[in-house]
Amino acid sequence: MWDDAFPSFLIGLREGLEAGLIVSVLVATLVRADARSRLPQVWTGVLGAMALSLSFGAVLTFTAATLSTTAQEAFGGFLSVVAVAFVTAMVFWMRRSARNLSGQIREKVTGALAMGAGMLIVTSFLAVGREGLETALFLWTTARAAGESAGPLTGAGAGLAIAAGLCWGLYRRVLRINLTRFFTATGIVLVVIAAGVLAYGLRDLQEGDVLPGKAALAFDLGGSVDAGSWYSALVQGVFNLTPAMTWLQAVAYAGYLAVVLTLFVRGTRAAVGTAANRAAPQGDRGAARQPEGGVAAGAPEQGPAGDADLAAPGEGRVTARQAGESVAAGVPGAVPEQGPAGDVDSAAPAARQPVSGEASEPAPEAVPYSRPGAPQQTPVSSRPPRRRPVWVVPVAVVAVPAVVAGVVVAFSGSKPAGAQTIAVSETECGKGFRAPEPGRQTFRMRNTGDKASEVYLVDPGSNAVYGEIEGLAPGTSRDLVATVGGGTYAWRCVPTGGKAVTSAPVRVSGGGTTRAVTPVSESDLAAPLDAYKKYVADGLATLATQTDRLAADIQGDDLGAARADWLTAHRTYASLGAAYGTFQDFDKKINGRTAGLPDGVGDKDFTGFHRVEYGLWHGRSAEELRAPAEQLAQDVKDLGKAFPGQDFAASDLPLRTHEILENTLQFELTGDADQGSGTTLATADANLAGTRELLDVLGPLLDRRDPKLLGTVHAGVDRLQKLLDAAHQDGRWTPVDRLDAGSRARLNGATGQLLEDLAPIPDLLEIRKAA
Repeated sequence: MWDDAFPSFLIGLREGLEAGLIVSVLVATLVRADARSRLPQVWTGVLGAMALSLSFGAVLTFTAATLSTTAQEAFGGFLSVVAVAFVTAMVFWMRRSARNLSGQIREKVTGALAMGAGMLIVTSFLAVGREGLETALFLWTTARAAGESAGPLTGAGAGLAIAAGLCWGLYRRVLRINLTRFFTATGIVLVVIAAGVLAYGLRDLQEGDVLPGKAALAFDLGGSVDAGSWYSALVQGVFNLTPAMTWLQAVAYAGYLAVVLTLFVRGTRAAVGTAANRAAPQGDRGAARQPEGGVAAGAPEQGPAGDADLAAPGEGRVTARQAGESVAAGVPGAVPEQGPAGDVDSAAPAARQPVSGEASEPAPEAVPYSRPGAPQQTPVSSRPPRRRPVWVVPVAVVAVPAVVAGVVVAFSGSKPAGAQTIAVSETECGKGFRAPEPGRQTFRMRNTGDKASEVYLVDPGSNAVYGEIEGLAPGTSRDLVATVGGGTYAWRCVPTGGKAVTSAPVRVSGGGTTRAVTPVSESDLAAPLDAYKKYVADGLATLATQTDRLAADIQGDDLGAARADWLTAHRTYASLGAAYGTFQDFDKKINGRTAGLPDGVGDKDFTGFHRVEYGLWHGRSAEELRAPAEQLAQDVKDLGKAFPGQDFAASDLPLRTHEILENTLQFELTGDADQGSGTTLATADANLAGTRELLDVLGPLLDRRDPKLLGTVHAGVDRLQKLLDAAHQDGRWTPVDRLDAGSRARLNGATGQLLEDLAPIPDLLEIRKAA
């Protein structure tokens, strides 16, 4: 919770201080102009802006709730990008305007006073409303990124409270703040935070299928970074950085920071230089600049460095008469004139308000004028004008945004049309289920029992699954979105430690056909698992022979042969990729990298293939390499003995079809795994061979569920194989860092596309409990 509070705290503090300064200047200007009676108009505009901001947040929340999961990702990603644009514009605008903020607001107040009550309400409404809408959008975005609202709302509330205290201190002249420095420092931090929001938003757009490349990872630190640790949570909460990021996210994050921070810092330096050139002499620092034709009354005084100081009410008040304003006295129909301090005198002397310090005189009674000889007109009886109740306008400006938001939410609905609430428990499943309309439907699943439960929407005849929710906790509700066509539907609930319970079936007519996934059981995966375990066992036997030969080469001081035999053995090990998780600690001993080792390549725990590779290609002697090579050969033999008794889960097979090439994209195709041999593309080729083997053993199961997918995957495998073959000429592999930019881009693109093609396989072949 607290990890997600800081970005919202900073937004609340900045936006709150910005809006608070505006309100303070408005209030101080009216107080000094002896126009306290106009203060309710300012507060009316402020209340309206707050109501609009809250209503905007409500509309965002309920609108997102009505969308499908994919549409929610796209909607949230789009608004995240919009929020970044707003925040970026805001930090640049405030950096540029902090020094002249009070003067700009005074001009707006002066114009508003001359045009009447409505304009003063509009002025305060627009000034505060912009900050409120930006805050609402950014809070909604950060809350969605955090997956909870308590932290962001708490942080924003604390920031707004501190901003209110600072503005009060400025207004009472007990504080002085260098606004330029404050908004510059917080602006830099906000740019960094906004970069993370941009990366998160782009990931949402990828998940929502708006942008491509969701499987093309730039890095994945999940194996070396504990995502549940306090430091990882802090980085994710504050900066929206995750252990795994796609290439689009990484490039956008780095590019945004490089461009925006450079422009921001460069603009800040230019502003400081300009301020230094324009600074008044030392004896004049802090003197108020006189606006043209008037006096500086009732607004924050700013020195050249951007210090803000709001004058306390009643200090230094200058009346309209003292300012030397002229009044259009005695001129029929004259428009009221406004002095520079904001006082308003009516055109007719009888209606002029007394200036501070003058006695109030009753206005003389108006006498109708008539021409000589003209017929006398009957005087019209003067009735006191009907006054509008003072509460009407404040209530209207607060109620209108709320009513509009309510109408939007009501018409969109907090749940999609046709949504049903379905009860789940250990004894009954699908209570409240009725035949839905054809089309995309959202079902609200509510666990009323005492145990967590798996929930499936199934065809009771074939057990095919249309949708599922995993681990629905007791007392909680979640939405299940599924496309309903013609056919028979039922709910199947599998409570933890209990037996499956199936609801009564319902029949849906019309709507065409819809795709369902035939469930996979452990027995279905038993034959593929046995076939693959035999493949791994044979591979380990071959590997033992190859590593013995490698050790013998080094023992005989034939390092040239050792380099060739090293590559052969390492390719054999790489082709067994689906079993890495099963190998347990042996994988670290046999194929471990230097990541996380304090002494890098010199660390005592750096062993295996990459330790021998480093020595062979960095001029180490045979004497130095004998012990690592012999240890490698012994570890391979020990793994071969242990493998038959190791726990190889059948559910790992579908997952590995995707994970092998994910590692290839992260390590081999970046060159990160290279310790000098320049053969990472050879390893990538072996990884692809291991993926082919998995597709062969899983092919019959996939073919029955999605034959088109299998054809697409094989085409992608062949495309990637051709690109790898092009890097293998005359028995030598081109180092990945020596590929030309076009070849490297095509290789990465083909791997990323193949990963997207492989992505559905884990879902298609997931073992579903009693489904």
